[in-house]
Amino acid sequence: MQILPLDLVRLRLQIGVPLPFGVRSADKTLLLACGQVIHDDAQLEELLSRGAVVELAELKALFGPDDPLFAVPSGSPDSPPESLPAAQLPRRWSECATRVAAALAPDLLQRQGALALATRNLELLMERSTGLALSQIVRQERNEQAHYGVTHAMNAAIACRAAAQTLGWSQPQRQRALQAALTMNLSIVDLQGRLAHQVSPLTAKQRQLIQEHPLRSAEMLEAAGIDDAQWLGAVREHHESPDGKGYPTGATELDELGQLLRFADIYTALLSRRATRAAMSARDAAREIYELAAGSALCQALIKSFGVFPPGSFVRLASDEVGVVTGNGTRAYHPRVAVLTRTDGQARRMPAWRDTAAESHRIVALLSEAAMPIRVDFAALACAIDGDPG
Repeated sequence: MQILPLDLVRLRLQIGVPLPFGVRSADKTLLLACGQVIHDDAQLEELLSRGAVVELAELKALFGPDDPLFAVPSGSPDSPPESLPAAQLPRRWSECATRVAAALAPDLLQRQGALALATRNLELLMERSTGLALSQIVRQERNEQAHYGVTHAMNAAIACRAAAQTLGWSQPQRQRALQAALTMNLSIVDLQGRLAHQVSPLTAKQRQLIQEHPLRSAEMLEAAGIDDAQWLGAVREHHESPDGKGYPTGATELDELGQLLRFADIYTALLSRRATRAAMSARDAAREIYELAAGSALCQALIKSFGVFPPGSFVRLASDEVGVVTGNGTRAYHPRVAVLTRTDGQARRMPAWRDTAAESHRIVALLSEAAMPIRVDFAALACAIDGDPG
């Protein structure tokens, strides 16, 4: 039985209305049959926190095999990045997330092909706009309906590929970094989704699954036909540490790809909100990971890829305009910014770009999503970053 997380179809559920499909527990035990009702938000949240899943065949029969939930994203995966208009980017990112979720599903039979498709689509979107890709990691507002295990896999993969490019790695090396990061937690993707909502301490079973997941994830990849030794080795080692205090084996002679995965795993996790803590700012996360890495060149490349003010960061300028960082500028503290409001706080119809190296437009404050005077959705963010003349 092939399954998908209930999170992925959450938007298609209606509270108090008979279910169009069955809902199962993480071990595939039927919890709610087709026609039964989810009575309130609390019941839905309980199902999500327990890692509820839906049978893939049932969804395909209901929505059709060409539904965006299953279909190959529109356009050829090999179409040139510049052929994607900015207005299509939010939808394409949503489709890409669906492909990643499908490739990471626990009981997928054709995993190797699904991973290849998810990889190509993720690479295509990063080639189209690395800034937009990075912005999704650093934004403080998190989609409560997203499956944490899937979003974390995507975030770590984006971070690793960006750092690999900063390091000057070859295209095959960059792709391997993306694929290894995407799959390093393969055996606990659903557990990660549950733990993001869990406030109680880890159970003994959960600790065991976490302790074993690097080896188990590599085994799942091998079973799917993945034979890239560096990819598999990095997955096995991504929780090892040069001081021997890592797991699962306490190894000290480590490959650099596995260490890059380790840094990206920690850094992107710090930027995500959990039930037990708030998301950390990009600046604080960079400081913490830098201290952990003791000046590692790999860690420095990761931090440099995001910058002091990563794309997607909201800022207030000395001019009293508020905007979003679209990319690095000529200096670390002078990023490019698209202002979205006028000096009186009113929203602009179109963004305007500012050189923050100028004293009149210097950054005076880093703003949270909640502190923004206007709402900035993904479409507006995509247009602002995509339209950056720099």
